[in-house]
Amino acid sequence: MSLRIIKIAIGTELDVVGARKRAREIAVLCGFALQDQVRISTSVSELARNVFNYAHGGRVEFSIEGSGDTQAFQIYIVDEGPGIDKIEHVLSGNYQSTTGMGKGLLGARRLMDQFHIKTGPGIGTEITLAKYLPADAPRMTARMVGDLCARLKAIVPDSVLGEVQQQNQELLGTLAELKVRQEELLQLTRELEENNRAVKALYAELDEKAEHLRHADQMKSRFLSNMSHEFRTPLSSIRALSKLLLDRTDGELSVEQEKQVTFILRATVALHEMVDDLLDLAKIEAGKVDVRPGGFEVADMFTSLRGMLRPLLINPALTLTFHDPEPGIVLHSDQGKLAQIVRNFVSNALKFTERGEIVVRAETDRTGGVVRFSVADTGIGIAAAHLEFIFEEFSQIENHLQSAQKGTGLGLPLCRKLAELLGGEVGASSVPGAGSQFWVAVPMHYNPAMPHQLTLPD
Repeated sequence: MSLRIIKIAIGTELDVVGARKRAREIAVLCGFALQDQVRISTSVSELARNVFNYAHGGRVEFSIEGSGDTQAFQIYIVDEGPGIDKIEHVLSGNYQSTTGMGKGLLGARRLMDQFHIKTGPGIGTEITLAKYLPADAPRMTARMVGDLCARLKAIVPDSVLGEVQQQNQELLGTLAELKVRQEELLQLTRELEENNRAVKALYAELDEKAEHLRHADQMKSRFLSNMSHEFRTPLSSIRALSKLLLDRTDGELSVEQEKQVTFILRATVALHEMVDDLLDLAKIEAGKVDVRPGGFEVADMFTSLRGMLRPLLINPALTLTFHDPEPGIVLHSDQGKLAQIVRNFVSNALKFTERGEIVVRAETDRTGGVVRFSVADTGIGIAAAHLEFIFEEFSQIENHLQSAQKGTGLGLPLCRKLAELLGGEVGASSVPGAGSQFWVAVPMHYNPAMPHQLTLPD
């Protein structure tokens, strides 16, 4: 619905002033706030001046458009002048004019809620501006617009000087507001500069801390490596001497002596395994572990593991079963490192399973590009909350079997790092009291150019 208010012809400088005055008066009667009054009157003034300067005449029409809750004060400005060439370039803000043409258009578009222009060489210019009525203002009806027009006629015309003074007051008010905004921006800028300095200082501190951590990590890896090397020699000597004693090389042993020497040998073997794990981790973290890929069959690896792990099965209430893999599964990877992962899984299962069975399997995924090795047991199981950190270094879970088992919590972290070296990953699932399953998945063909990017099937 369109409710026309008034039409003003633009032919002289005084008409420009009059159009501005009428725009402000209508804005006041429509209930616009002071700031919006200034925006409306300034937009009309700038565009009416363009009509006078460039087209030498035209008109301005004021109306209320829309219905219901969506109504707007609309200003229609039209002339029959030469039009504006390359209007898109002018409205882009990149147009440079010696006369200032284009500034009024850009300003009006920013100040009003709606802005539409139709122009071109030889067809004149039509501009439609709109400002939505305030939410708290009453919706305009035909009768209300008629009353508004009557009130406009009743307003005593001010002199041109009075309108100029009003405009100057508006400019001074705008300048005062801009000054306040500028001071707020300066304060905000100072706060941002202080924050920026604090952030820079924090980054510098974090860089320093990171450098210290890197240095500490290097020192830890070096220490573990050196310590492991230093421990290996005496441990090897103790193990060799213990075996010589048990073999009766230096004479017979009493029953108690044999028992004590056996304890020494077992403790030495366990400690030697810990040292090996420490050394392997130190080498991986130092980047000194090489992957030596080669072709091998999973069935052959299972045969080797079965013979290697049989001596560890000393509990008559426990069975260790290797399920025969699918025939012809051939991997091109590092067999030694993969076997070490599976061996560690089985060793852990033997430690924490009192009765039942341990089952080792190897299966390929649907695409045939990944092999998944799993070790399932019927042991004490692991709570879901603990599954999150069992692959972290030096993490051990308290249970009734823990005191009887020697370890540092490095076996599973080592498995994770070895799997990553092979381009695969490890994982676990468990039910407390029912058992656990640990698995490692590796690509069938090791690709050194794409480590740690294995995508497992759903």
